[in-house]
Amino acid sequence: MNARGKFSYTLLLAGTLFTTTPVYAAQSTETIDARISRLEQELAELKSLVKTNPPAPTPIEIPLQQPPRKNIEPINAVKVSPDSGVKVQLYGFARFDASYDTGKVNPGNIALWVRPEGLNNHDNEWDLTAAASRLGINLSGPDTDSMKLSGNIELDFLGGGTENNMNPRMRHAYLKAYWPASDFSILAGQTWDVISSLIPFVDDPAIMWAAGNIGSRHPQLRLTKGFSTSEKSRIELTAAASRTIGETNNLAETWNTDPGKDAGMPTFQGKIAFSKPLLVENQPATIGVSGHYGQEEWDTDKTGHHKTLDSWSCNMELSMPFSEKLTFAGEVFSGSNLDDYWGGIGQGVNTITFNNIRTKGGWAAFKYMLSPSTSVSIGAGIDNPNDNDLFPGGRTQNQTIFATFIQKITQNFILGLQLSQWKTDYNNAPESDAFRAQSSLTYKF
Repeated sequence: MNARGKFSYTLLLAGTLFTTTPVYAAQSTETIDARISRLEQELAELKSLVKTNPPAPTPIEIPLQQPPRKNIEPINAVKVSPDSGVKVQLYGFARFDASYDTGKVNPGNIALWVRPEGLNNHDNEWDLTAAASRLGINLSGPDTDSMKLSGNIELDFLGGGTENNMNPRMRHAYLKAYWPASDFSILAGQTWDVISSLIPFVDDPAIMWAAGNIGSRHPQLRLTKGFSTSEKSRIELTAAASRTIGETNNLAETWNTDPGKDAGMPTFQGKIAFSKPLLVENQPATIGVSGHYGQEEWDTDKTGHHKTLDSWSCNMELSMPFSEKLTFAGEVFSGSNLDDYWGGIGQGVNTITFNNIRTKGGWAAFKYMLSPSTSVSIGAGIDNPNDNDLFPGGRTQNQTIFATFIQKITQNFILGLQLSQWKTDYNNAPESDAFRAQSSLTYKF
């Protein structure tokens, strides 16, 4: 019995004895033993009544916490501790994008390439959208003495639909187990690819895909091992088996198969990266080499004949702080059948000849911090498929140059401005170009 219950029973007993004192004096015919027996019976009934009506539970407090800062830094995220012991952090942002194009940029809300001149005719257009708004949940714990558990679920609204009724899209959904003593981790679920892991300093949500930046998000099983080579330097080895996603093989209405799934094997990705401070003491420079290999099985008729096509890439990335305010970053790549990784300007397989489309490209950019809340960036990117691999009218080259301005008006309210020039060349067709002005307003939480 707890202290509160004992105190209640004592008060009840004292009250009962007090109120019954006159009765003892008036009713001399009842013996003392009989009265004690009757009081004990009443006390037992009171105990039974209290047990059936327990006190209300204490409410659970939900504190606020500053979550870790990653690509988009969640601010003052809600932290709860459910019965499982898992800590949950809610984060995200509401974002509004407005852009003006002097030509028809595909698809419009984001920039990938310029449409052919015959469909373009320098026809300017406006795009307004809130589809890049994002909602995420960080998970952590419960940890053990040797292992730390974490996870993430994140979505936005760039999954298609009508402009005022966009579909949610899963960006990340994974769990991670990390053993600090051995600097080893296992990740299972969907997240960024191992290859070409850097993100250009742009404000456009398309992050220069199809214009020199490759790498997407795939379901995967990933192993990562780190090695400390000195007090401030580190080597990291990463290997993953990921889902292969190919174009729909719709040569006949009854097929509609995914050649990636049909290959019967996953795609293998790997990377080695070395980090060490060079020019800035507390900001390490990082150089990484990565690659992937997978297959797609393309059925060529209804009798079971097929052709197996490879998908592969070799990539190099570099992030180099020149000072506490100035940082350089860039990537180069070469590969084949890279449409699933936003390479080849969205072209992976020539569906007329059933051959791979080879491509190469990269991007480079500088970022300068004018103040802790203000940054400017400039850069360029190019994706250059092999012209001989393309079908008539295929995109032979796509390039862009950009300048970006980011201003944190407050820690939660951010203004973004970006100016860019786009030029896309076509096989046996005139090149197309467009100037794009884009702005964004973001409210983070």
